[in-house]
Parts: sequence; C-alpha cells; structure tokens
Amino acid sequence: MKNLPDFEAIDKEFSYSGSLGTVYSSESTVFNVWSPVADRVEVRLYESARSELPFSQLEMSKNRGVWSTEVRGDLHGVFYTYLVTVGNETRETIDIYAKAAGANGIRGMVVDLSRTNPTGWEKSSPVLLESYTDAVIYELHVRDFSSDESGNFKHRGKFIAFAEKDVTNQNGDKIGLDYIAELGATHIHLLPVFDFQTVDETDPNAGFNWGYDPLNFNIPEGSYSTDPNDGVCRIREFKELILAAHKKGIGIIMDVVYNHTFDTENSPFNKTFPHYYYRHNKDGSLSNGSGCGNEFASERSMAGKFIKDSLCYLAREYKLDGFRFDLMGLLDIETLNRCAEELRKINPSIILYGEGWTGGTCPIDEGLRGVKKNAVKLPQFAMFSDDFRDGVKGSVFNDMDCGFVNGNSSHYIKELIKSTVSAGIYRDDVDRSTDKCWTDKPQQCVNYVEAHDNLTLYDKLKCSMGGKSEEMVIAADKMAAALIFLSQGIPFMQAGQEFLRSKGFVHDSYNSPDSVNSLKWNDVSLHRKVVDYYKGLIAIRKRFSCFRMRTAEEIKSRISYEESGGGLAVHIDDFVLVLNPSERVIFCEIKGRAEVYANGEKASEMPLYIAESMVEVNPRSIILIRLL
Repeated sequence: MKNLPDFEAIDKEFSYSGSLGTVYSSESTVFNVWSPVADRVEVRLYESARSELPFSQLEMSKNRGVWSTEVRGDLHGVFYTYLVTVGNETRETIDIYAKAAGANGIRGMVVDLSRTNPTGWEKSSPVLLESYTDAVIYELHVRDFSSDESGNFKHRGKFIAFAEKDVTNQNGDKIGLDYIAELGATHIHLLPVFDFQTVDETDPNAGFNWGYDPLNFNIPEGSYSTDPNDGVCRIREFKELILAAHKKGIGIIMDVVYNHTFDTENSPFNKTFPHYYYRHNKDGSLSNGSGCGNEFASERSMAGKFIKDSLCYLAREYKLDGFRFDLMGLLDIETLNRCAEELRKINPSIILYGEGWTGGTCPIDEGLRGVKKNAVKLPQFAMFSDDFRDGVKGSVFNDMDCGFVNGNSSHYIKELIKSTVSAGIYRDDVDRSTDKCWTDKPQQCVNYVEAHDNLTLYDKLKCSMGGKSEEMVIAADKMAAALIFLSQGIPFMQAGQEFLRSKGFVHDSYNSPDSVNSLKWNDVSLHRKVVDYYKGLIAIRKRFSCFRMRTAEEIKSRISYEESGGGLAVHIDDFVLVLNPSERVIFCEIKGRAEVYANGEKASEMPLYIAESMVEVNPRSIILIRLL
C-alpha cells in the first residue's frame, strides 16, 4: 500500500489560478512550474533539441507551491527542461505546459508564437454553426490521409499534405481536402495530433500509431511535421492544415486524450509532482479505467486546471472548431462543464463531444463522471450513440451479430431504430422495453456506424452477411448511411466509409501498417456511385432543416412512425422515409403525388422524379418522399 500525500489538503492550501509554463516576451521569459512537494526546482537551458549539455542552469524560487524564475533576453528557440528534486530523488522533465518541443518531446522550447503563423493566418477563423446538428463530421487520421500511393501527394503522412492543391488519384479524380469539401463534410475530426509517445519522430520509417498514448498535450506531433527537431515547424505546419481547411469552410476538431498518459512513473506529470495527477484505488494502487495503466485525476484542482488551460490554449492558438474527448466517462462532470464554459468564451460555435464510457472500472462515483447516462448533466457535450451504432449494424463485439440493415428484424431492433432516429429522445410511442432514451436534446447525440476502432462498416457487413452478394452488402451500407444522415442528432462517419473502406477485417488497427490503415483513394473512382449516394444524402440534410431539429419538443411533435409492409415508415413533417430491411420488395401507398429525393440507387437534394399513388422500395433500401 502506497503512502500517498493528502491531495485534498494540498489542493486547499496550494491551488493556483495563475499562468503556468513559460510567459515569453522579446525582453525576457518567465518560467513557472507548480510542484508544492518539491524541495528544489531548477531550469536547464539548451541551445538545441540535440545539445548534450545545458548552457545554463538556474535555481527557481518558490511561492506557495509555484516555482518561478525570469531569464532576460530573447529566448525564442531556446530549449529547456526542469530539474525537480523531491526528497532524495532528482529528475529531469519537460514542462507539462510546454508549447513547443524537439524530436520525441524530450525538451520544451521557448517559442514566440507570432513567428509560427503561416501567411494568411490572421484571416483564418473557426466555422460558425447555429447548432451541433448542422455539423457533418468526417473522422480522419493525418497519416491515413496521404500515405497511400494512389494519391499524388508530395508530403505523405504530413500535416501540410492537407494544404496541397489539385491532388488526384491514379484515375485523375479529385481527392484530398477538395474532395472532402465537395462531399459535404463541415468538420474534419483528426485523430490525436498532440505529441504522442509511441512513434519515433527521428525515424522516417517509424511504425504507425493512432496516437492515443499522450506525452505532451499542448505540442503538435512531430512525426507529422517535415522537421521534428524544429519546434516552430510542427506548429506552423499544423496551422497550415487548419488554415487550408478553414479556407474550404471546413472546421477542424481535435481528438484529445486527457483520461490517461502513455507512461506513468516516467511521465512528465509524475516527474513534476509524484502521484498527484493520477487517480488511485483505496489501497493506493493506480486505478485503470482507461485500460492503459492509469487514469488522469481530473477531479483534483490542478489536474482539472491543466485540462482547462490546455483546451483553452489549443482552441485560442490554433483556432480549433471542436474537441472530441476519448473515454470521457473517466473525466469528472464539474471539470468538463467548467471547460465548456471557458471554451465558449473563445469560440461560441465550438463543438464538444466524446465517448460516454470507460475502458474499465473507475473509483469515482459514476454520478460524477461524464458517462452517457449523465448526458443531461453535461448540456454542452454530445456523446457517441452506441445504441445507434449497434442497432443499425449489430454489436461491434461480435462480428456475426446483425442489426437493422443486415438481417435482424426483431421487435427490439425495430423499436431501437425508432428511438435512435429520434436522437435518443424519450418518446411515448417507443416500446419502453428498449429504453434507450438518454438525451433531452438532439445536439447531444452523435450518430455513427463506423469509426477508427472496430471493423469498418463494409468489413462488418461482409462478415455478418456471409454468402450475400456484393450488391446486397452495398445496399445495406447505403441504408446505414441513410439512417446516419436522415436521423436527428449529429452525423458522423469515418473517412472512406463512403467508398466502402476496408481494413482487411482488422478490428483495432492502432499499430497496423499503412497498407491496412491508409485511404485507398482509387476507391473513390471504383465506388463513385456509393460516394455520390453519400454526397446526395448530406445535401438533403443540409437543404431541409427538418432533418436537423433543435429541440426534443420538435422531434416529439413532428416525427411519427408506422409499420409499412414489413418496413418502417418515418413521417417527418411532409417527408416520409420508408426503411425496408427485408430481402423483398415492399410497396407503399401514397395519397396523391410525391417528390422522390432518395431511393436505393440515388440521393439528391433536388427531386429525382415524381411518384403517384404508390412507391416501390427495393430490398435493404430506403425511399425518401415529400408529399405534394
């Protein structure tokens, strides 16, 4: 059993609300680090990221837990570390508040952030939204975007590949950022782009990783820059990515992982203040609700402050449009709400959402954490709907399990689809045995069937629909897409979902090679009809606000359901969406005439044709009509 300090008492006595890290000016730099238990703290200054020895080592003075010193002169480009002594042990560490670093994040770098701005940065601004439900989110990994040879990118796997213009695949079709803009995505969700630990930034041939292994939260990942030893380079090139997206009217959402760090004992947090930043069980052992060896103790005053400070810095400096929180169920509600309040002061349109679950048990009372069942306590946060995901395609934990589009016609699944089409809002006309109602407004529900983890939708359908034709698998895929974009809530998709992306049936490709993870851009040409179908559905959603309702009251009063020839008819104002999950054609009578906007083959924001008296819905497909 560890003899841990009384962290509550430390918080009461030593909590600090001021600036930490470096405060730079051309005349001097002030260094501030919080470590009330330290007996001595020094700052070491290095000429470069690779210098063997510091050129200066200065003692810092302590004031109520904060160690500080001021160094005269312009220190832009100077690298630094802290030497922290606690008891008989002295350890060197990067500043947990560092904004720049050299290769592999070993040393921080003092940076004049004005020198990191690319040309035109001052004109860049976040994307404005009236509501989260106006967003169409496209999840993407930086390296996946440009690593495959099917795209003629010059800077494969790098931030600045996003800024390249007129990029095509081997068939001459448009790809890259231009393609994403034309598809209709409003936001790109980037998998972790902070400085993570498991990729050697000095090795051009280093292995792949998703990046859910945090090292330095406020510094962009060096392996995505053209020069990881240059602290300015990675910042400028990440800003170039954001600038390029903003010019296309696309927002950038950053995937953040504040629930754990990759290392524990040797992490910068533990070197700065042993044990403080990590959550423990009653016996003193580390809690492991992340499944990664530790949990960040967000409920402690200065740990919560770090999360808030980090988010606000990133939002302000990088003009970010949103944050996606990994395992948000491990973060405390009070900290999350405080962060949301501060972030909205910076960007009123910022999108905040996350995983409303954990990777294991957590010692903090569930009622105090950001889990899905507490969504109403987190009014500014959306959460992924695993009910939608599993209801549409079947459980992600069983490859053969089926959902609504691939063969499960049970009463439970049909009732679940009714609930999820209404964004998880409580409805009297949904069988309470499903009881999957967890939101009180549609802005809190992220609808998805595919993300970076688990099988891609196409791979899942191939597994669960064994023996079915490729035509039938594609029909099920398009039906799933219709549910994503025509349901209430926030639509979310993984990059490449629209061209039947496969990862060769690899479940969690976090460290699989580029051959598995990369976007195969030639598939845009191969599956152009499916791409156009997704594009058409997105256009329909954007044109008609009834698919983007703002309140629970609207959803309850303007949406109704009825069984229709074995399918499900969803009435949305003067629209009717008929879902046919069966393997036979169904016919639906209509009164008078109707405009058809989508069927099993095409989708468009303009009517495809006019139907009279009857509509035909092909197997595993939909039809969307507007009554005249």
